[in-house]
Amino acid sequence: MSATVQQENTPPTPDLDQLCINTIRTLSLDAIQKAESGHPGLPLGAAPMAYVLWARFMRHNPQNPKWENRDRFLLSAGHGSMLLYSLLYLTGYDLPLDELKNFRQFGSKTPGHPEYGLTPGVEITTGPLGQGFANGVGMAMGAAHLGAKFNQQDFPLIDHYVYAIVSDGDLMEGVAAEAASLAGHLKLGKLIYLYDDNNVTIEGFTNLAFSEDVPGRFESYGWHTLTVEDGNDLESIDAAIREAQSVSDKPSLISVKTVIGYGMPTQGTRKAHSDAPGAEAVRETKRHLGWPEDKQFFVPDDALAHFREAVDRGSQQEQQWKTLVGKYEETHAELGKQWRSTVKGELPENWESHLPDFKDAKPVATRVASGEVINALAPHLPMLIGGSADLGVSNNTDIKEGGDFEAGSYEGRIIHFGVREHAMGSTLTGISLNGGLIPYGGTFLTFSDYMRPAIRLAALSEVQVIYVFTHDSIGLGEDGPTHQPIEHVAALRAIPNLFVIRPADSAEVSEAWRIAILRRNAPTALALTRQKVSLIDRTRFAAADGLRCGAYILAEASEVQSRESKVQSPIRTGGGSDRVDGAVARPSGRAQTDAAGITPVLILIATGSEVSLALEAREKLQAEGIATRVVSMPCCELFDEQPADYRNEVLPPSITARLAIEAGVRQGWDRYVGATGDVVCLDRFGASAPGDVALRELGFNVENVLTKARDLL
Repeated sequence: MSATVQQENTPPTPDLDQLCINTIRTLSLDAIQKAESGHPGLPLGAAPMAYVLWARFMRHNPQNPKWENRDRFLLSAGHGSMLLYSLLYLTGYDLPLDELKNFRQFGSKTPGHPEYGLTPGVEITTGPLGQGFANGVGMAMGAAHLGAKFNQQDFPLIDHYVYAIVSDGDLMEGVAAEAASLAGHLKLGKLIYLYDDNNVTIEGFTNLAFSEDVPGRFESYGWHTLTVEDGNDLESIDAAIREAQSVSDKPSLISVKTVIGYGMPTQGTRKAHSDAPGAEAVRETKRHLGWPEDKQFFVPDDALAHFREAVDRGSQQEQQWKTLVGKYEETHAELGKQWRSTVKGELPENWESHLPDFKDAKPVATRVASGEVINALAPHLPMLIGGSADLGVSNNTDIKEGGDFEAGSYEGRIIHFGVREHAMGSTLTGISLNGGLIPYGGTFLTFSDYMRPAIRLAALSEVQVIYVFTHDSIGLGEDGPTHQPIEHVAALRAIPNLFVIRPADSAEVSEAWRIAILRRNAPTALALTRQKVSLIDRTRFAAADGLRCGAYILAEASEVQSRESKVQSPIRTGGGSDRVDGAVARPSGRAQTDAAGITPVLILIATGSEVSLALEAREKLQAEGIATRVVSMPCCELFDEQPADYRNEVLPPSITARLAIEAGVRQGWDRYVGATGDVVCLDRFGASAPGDVALRELGFNVENVLTKARDLL
């Protein structure tokens, strides 16, 4: 048994600090027991460090949880959520005691793990371990960028800290290692984490699987580390936090030796980690703490009054800051305007006018078109910041003249995440949650698997993040099956609240970025090609702004041509005239075509690079006397949000001969093609070959599309 587990219990004392700490402990315990569910171990063991932090250091205003310069507190070990809920109630946030009594119940503001946007004062959604740790790094990055951009001598508008309580489980997760490495490299001195070092996990003592020198590991990352030997020693915790604040060029990890489930009969063991302890164990714990045994949710007046001092203190701190901001805006008028716009999250007027229209574009990969959009918008969207997981050149994510975001030059807009996809995903969420910025990050689509947990939490948290996923199909070519995404687009589409947009050409790329920028409360994933795709001839077919409806009629069925007539190419090889009047996609879903529209007998549905294939097949089908409509469906989720009459006009229920074409798994397409339709898809891994060869050999060719189309008829 470790020394920490054998630690002698600190006798309860009558002083106010101890009264407040035990109030946190017993509130948490009562809520968990009433719910008959939860994790009492962390709240009871970590209450002293949380109290010291919140009572002596945290700058926050319970009456305005969104104060821009507040300190951020993250409970990365989200299973200990009652610790946070107790603190929020006690310090005066809009979280009544009744919500604590309703812990883990349907419709409450106190769910099992903290959820951003649901509970006032909860900064991030946590529970999946390691995510909060990495989100905090992103928050510190966002604050560092805004501080470098706006802070002036004598005007530190942004100078808050990011604090967190992290656990053994957090530090075991790989995402925390990635994020810690990045934070140390970036020298994020405003990042201070308290490590609840209790030597216990769900299965037993940590030495079952975790015996490393944690402070030594973090020192090697470039962190400042400290150790507090007794988690009940308030003054030692206080001194450690003050020392961490004095180190401005390194993030700090304070290892606090605690007893899990302090005061419980099962303290110091895995049995204290989770589950309601039982009525008798609750009474015994309260007895040990010197607390009234039969009073539930008891909050002493002295303790509540002390905690509620945070309301007046926070209000005064925010008001002092607002006074500073007012003087700043007088002294630095232009910066002041930019600051005001940034903190409000306002997009500049007419920013959309800078989106390239690509009307004269030559064939390019959609990843290249995406890079052009980024650089066309960046000068006019100063809040746009991002980079890549060591693939900037391939992902085309660099902002020209944007400068590198690095230690000592936080004003840079190009973030080099290194080969750390998971940390990239999580820190992007943190940057967004910190406020004022629109973050994006790039990697190959197949590596989205590495960051899927972060994407899911961004979608759950309803925050704006833009994922730039390139090399989106077997069309990437010779790198072969390890790098060729097959199931990835379908897997991303399965995440609620995430828009997955796979544009067909440069014009659709521009529209895709427009959607992503405007989508302020949810994430968007762009799936982009490595191989060149031709610009669709918008003088013949519908305008790309049809993408705003998720799917649109790109090419309508027309009077069929004779078999002897010459097939006209549906795509441009370069140059071209302006769009003709009427070429813009209508809300009705109708499309401008090269001839009068008639009722189709067949609908081809495609996304991304396969849209051109569908258009080529349509030309041949029309020549065979088969009236064929082509629907471009770059974003299924957006299409599904459209009114039923629009969806039925694009995909009329009466037309059952439907063929979807996408270089990925079939999953998800049956709801669009119906029981009698079919899909040209890929339900196997790819192959190493030149991209055009891989596509042709694996069925993405005109002949295969024609064969399947004829079979439907």
